[in-house]
Amino acid sequence: MPTFRHGKSTNFQITDSGAVNRDISDACRSVNFPRPIDMAETTAFGSTVKTFVPGIPNATFDVQGMFDATYDGYLAGLLGFTTASTFIYGPEGSTSGRIKYTGSCYLMSYNVSGSVSDMVSFSATFQISGAITRTTF
Repeated sequence: MPTFRHGKSTNFQITDSGAVNRDISDACRSVNFPRPIDMAETTAFGSTVKTFVPGIPNATFDVQGMFDATYDGYLAGLLGFTTASTFIYGPEGSTSGRIKYTGSCYLMSYNVSGSVSDMVSFSATFQISGAITRTTF
């Protein structure tokens, strides 16, 4: 029987430019973690349907949350940083035995936005470099 979990316990950690692991979960509101695989088309003349073979995985992920000056320092410091950061993403939280994904990444874009009708927020997009490991806390 499946065990479903609410997303409220999601955990997200990133190493800053000083290689210090930072848990910024308490400012995050969402993490989007798609993992597409390149697909090479193998369709030839005379085919009536397209065919493909899987290629190399490529993944980016997006993190959105509420702006905090301290966390802004951690994230803004990663823009243009040429050393990969380590991320830890626990979609079920960080309780022992729960699933976590880890790997190396670079910050591709970082946006801070304010609105008269909402909290100041941030969004960050990371490019994963290398393998993603799926283990547990």
